[in-house]
Amino acid sequence: MIRAAAALPLAAALLIAAAPKADPTRNLYLQLIDQARADGRPRAAIAYLDDFDRRYPGDVQARVLRVNSLLDLNDVSGAEAAAASLPGGPESSAVRGHLLCARGRWAEAAALYRQAIGASPADALLRNALGYALLRAGETAPAVEALRGALDLAPADRAIRNNLLLALTVSGQRAEADAILRQIRDGGEQESLRRHLAAEAARIIRK
Repeated sequence: MIRAAAALPLAAALLIAAAPKADPTRNLYLQLIDQARADGRPRAAIAYLDDFDRRYPGDVQARVLRVNSLLDLNDVSGAEAAAASLPGGPESSAVRGHLLCARGRWAEAAALYRQAIGASPADALLRNALGYALLRAGETAPAVEALRGALDLAPADRAIRNNLLLALTVSGQRAEADAILRQIRDGGEQESLRRHLAAEAARIIRK
């Protein structure tokens, strides 16, 4: 999955969990954890989570965040161990999908993302994750459709746009990809992204 013009781990931008409780301190902690992950500081996120767990033991949303933070660190085994205590159901389907993606089990991950979308059909990030998993599983047509839907829901999200561009490139739909690329006003950014897309598409096709 690509964000802007650089590759990032799949788990970096997705969180599916129970709705937060009306507790300002709890919510502040969760915001700090989310911000640490967004800033590329997963070790800080885990430190916040360790403190959070002492105050709010057993919190499902914190468990999901811990799994994602460990995936940010490429600690797949640790993430799998942390996910073992998650409850079943659509709330944890997405994070289990991340774990399967980290192991290269793309088709199985796509099935879990579909379950999660069933519970949150307007979640653009879920549709983005589904589209990328389908692309890596070799299902280019449904991947493009999933990513088009994700971009419709979040038209300003560059990561989703770039994943759609990647899927279009892999599937040979270069005219549509070029039309989207021409909307990027910065010529340097456009050219850099073209090169990155070509390299990433070649890597996926080779596999």
